[in-house]
Amino acid sequence: MEIIHVESLTRDFGSFRAVDNLSLDVRNGTMVGFLGPNGAGKTTTIKILTNLISATSGKAYLNGIDVTTRPKKALAEVGSVVETPEFYPYLTPIETLTYLGRLRGMNSSDINRRSSELLATVKLEDWKDKRIGKFSKGMKQRLAIAQALLHEPEILILDEPTTGLDPRGMVEVREILKSLKERGYTIFMSSHLLPEVQEICDYVAMIDHGKLILYDSVDKLASMVKMNIIEVDLAEVPSEESLNQISKIKDVRNVQHVVPLRIDIEYIGDPNLRYSLLKELLATNLKVISFTPQGLALENIYMQMIQDSR
Repeated sequence: MEIIHVESLTRDFGSFRAVDNLSLDVRNGTMVGFLGPNGAGKTTTIKILTNLISATSGKAYLNGIDVTTRPKKALAEVGSVVETPEFYPYLTPIETLTYLGRLRGMNSSDINRRSSELLATVKLEDWKDKRIGKFSKGMKQRLAIAQALLHEPEILILDEPTTGLDPRGMVEVREILKSLKERGYTIFMSSHLLPEVQEICDYVAMIDHGKLILYDSVDKLASMVKMNIIEVDLAEVPSEESLNQISKIKDVRNVQHVVPLRIDIEYIGDPNLRYSLLKELLATNLKVISFTPQGLALENIYMQMIQDSR
């Protein structure tokens, strides 16, 4: 059995079905992005996995232990951050980790060792004795990740860890997650941010209306989309001759003159070879200002899958 195994999981709130017969597996040492629009059922699924709410039916196993029937044992090797983290504002990071470590039954030497390690990992060592009430949301999010890792769990479950952060905070949290991934943690992370999932995850599980609609590796999903629309902004209006030349370039399916100083090129070649397309465009004497692929491969798949599910 995989380190996380979800089997026919369903959760109803009255007549509303938030999670609908969901099944998926997460392999040890991988990072899975649990992707879907707001209201898709991501947080509900994570709350079931962390025993914050119960399932209407189905099973969820962590390390082979059913969290729906044996939650204490199943969650012993799990760290989690669910929704917006909050801490006592009058405590410091050191005091907070000490308090939480004692609640977990850890001894003082382990608490001190792990607190020092983790505050360095999340880049809060210079703030260890400052009151949390003065912290930014990004700093609190980093502290939340530290507390989730305090007892050295095998599994980390995160609910949209960068939501609401400013750009700097988002980058900081992503860098922390990348470092944890490199250390071999199994990470199950919900998100509705497509670039974030594509940047840091190994696998993507797409969910909509509580149903799993796609589950595969990020690399395989990206390779599924070969067609790209490329926006080309120009300094001068292109001639008909130039447009005809472009339409004959290898792997160019269509050229559309959208506005006087912009053309859209439908390109079906390897995305990694787009540089050769740009080289051939310049050879037609076009004065190119910008050359921009529209969206990410994962975005194209995601939008198509969501549209089909509805």
